[in-house]
Amino acid sequence: MKNYLAPMEGVTNWVYRNAYHDCFYPMDKYFTPFITAKPNKRLSSKEIKEVSPETNGDLPVIPQILTNNAEDFVKTAHIFRDEYGHREVNLNLGCPSGTVTAKGKGAGFLGEPDKLERFLDEIFEKTGMEISIKTRVGTDYEEDWERLLEVYGRYPLKELIIHPRLLKDHYKGVPRYGLYEEAREKLKVPLGYNGDIFSVEAYQEIREKFPDADSVMYGRGLIARPYLLDAIMQKEDGEDHREEYRKKLRQFHDRLYRDYQEYLSGERNVLFRMKELWSYMAPGFTNYARYLKKIKKSQHFGDYEAAVMSLFGEQEILKV
Repeated sequence: MKNYLAPMEGVTNWVYRNAYHDCFYPMDKYFTPFITAKPNKRLSSKEIKEVSPETNGDLPVIPQILTNNAEDFVKTAHIFRDEYGHREVNLNLGCPSGTVTAKGKGAGFLGEPDKLERFLDEIFEKTGMEISIKTRVGTDYEEDWERLLEVYGRYPLKELIIHPRLLKDHYKGVPRYGLYEEAREKLKVPLGYNGDIFSVEAYQEIREKFPDADSVMYGRGLIARPYLLDAIMQKEDGEDHREEYRKKLRQFHDRLYRDYQEYLSGERNVLFRMKELWSYMAPGFTNYARYLKKIKKSQHFGDYEAAVMSLFGEQEILKV
């Protein structure tokens, strides 16, 4: 079973991916946060860094495209192929953000299965690359999924990565595991699982439910505990590795902090990035609340560094 890092806007950028890859158990694929395809598309300098070998090195990076226009998809995919050497692109049909879905993109596109089918006809005919899809299971009703499975079953997908929630669910409630099971029964393409893997136990439950899944994609759970995949890989030895993970997390933090200072301008921009990460990571420590409050209130590097040093020095990593 392969392991993938999910695309998360504003979090899993090229700086994060490189630091993660060097500090923790490496992923088999890293998916970029979505890049919006537009008419006459030229990539911005920020987007170039997401897909360029110069910034990503040998990392197995898969560009993700957000659009509901087939011509724009094809043009953007060809830029990734012809200028940056990519062989696979991923279509975002999973983003539940209102600003995205209101335009009929991301998970919002799932509400128009006939239009989606025409879109897929065109991109599979004209792109000339491997195409994978990250999808939810519908917009408002579980019954949406049956029609979507008919659509997906018509194409030679590289992989279908399924987050078994509806658009209306956002990230609430229990994933709709039965709908993933339906895909297993009806589709012959490789299937990946995404959703609610926050612990080793949660991973083991997914392995037991879906032992033939081709991949697992880690999102919020791994951002919260970047050592999660290390813990999964070491689960059989019965040892307590929390001190090892604490040291790795400190190494990872320091690498990210240093790199953001190099690539971003000004204390404010660097601290914004680091504070966002700590909103995910801090609950992985004992008694974290007052430390997180100090981190979020810091306005200068010195205040921030003191708060982080206190957290690492005075608290422990919780069981993964």
